[in-house]
Amino acid sequence: MAISLCSVQLFTSQILAQPSLPSSSRSVFLRKRRLSCSSSKYMEQQNENKSKFKEFPYVSVPHRELMVELVSTVENRLGTSLLPCTLPCNVQYFENSTATAHASLYVRSGHSSSQVDFILGSWVHCNLPTGGALNITSLSAYLRPSTDAPNFLIEVIRSSPTSLILILDLPPRKDLVQHPDYLKTFYEETQLDKQRQLLEKLPEVKPYFSSSLYIRAVVSPSAILVSIETEASQAIRIDEIIQDHISPVAKVMLETWLDLCACPERKLTEDESTALAKRDKIFKNKTIEIDLESSFPRLFGQEVANKVLGVLREVYNA
Repeated sequence: MAISLCSVQLFTSQILAQPSLPSSSRSVFLRKRRLSCSSSKYMEQQNENKSKFKEFPYVSVPHRELMVELVSTVENRLGTSLLPCTLPCNVQYFENSTATAHASLYVRSGHSSSQVDFILGSWVHCNLPTGGALNITSLSAYLRPSTDAPNFLIEVIRSSPTSLILILDLPPRKDLVQHPDYLKTFYEETQLDKQRQLLEKLPEVKPYFSSSLYIRAVVSPSAILVSIETEASQAIRIDEIIQDHISPVAKVMLETWLDLCACPERKLTEDESTALAKRDKIFKNKTIEIDLESSFPRLFGQEVANKVLGVLREVYNA
């Protein structure tokens, strides 16, 4: 749930519609929310739900290994600059009333001294009306307006054993036409476009074009948006592609983000920081406004959706 939650749920809606995701105020808020559970019961449920997220229980082994390694890399590299996950236990893991849709959210806010605002991991599993299941895994990282460096995003969307959509990007936070030095620093000199080219050499890989003009507008020129299709008799090929091709590319892009975006300081003027904070707020609000408010109730029911979306609004706007 990453451009995060916005694009995940946009793609979720498209698949399901086919015929038969901080500051000290965020930390205070999340600490208050967990008072709804007793201390011991909360900690027990917290550990169980954290385990559920990192288990990625509904996906294949190569898919799971990719996501676990990416999450672990982020947490290990950022270390103590990330605060513990303090989401309410019934938001870390939730399902619908018929147990046909399940999801897990994992948020770690950045320490006040960190440039990282928060990281957001998630997985969604739901049974499809036509049979089979939809599985979405996601990891995104948002930076504070103390830096204008790009954010990070990966989403892997599988609607069948032979079909996969990959979204992998460092979404820009400045206009690339007005700031060609930004384009050069984060996209040209890093040669990120070569990672996309590596994947597109595979015969099973085709460019993916979202029907959402908003999604097309917020990704970078080197964004990887591809669909991967294999023959029914070669379902194992998808996992081979994840292990041998997607995983190396994703690791390169994440390491680039950690080395170039998450840690180094970029000096901004007060006006630049204020303008960036305004842009970030619009971006985050669009995440919920565009699609979550309609897709979450359809997937999980209105009561669960209201609870989860209420927490996410606080996280995104703290």
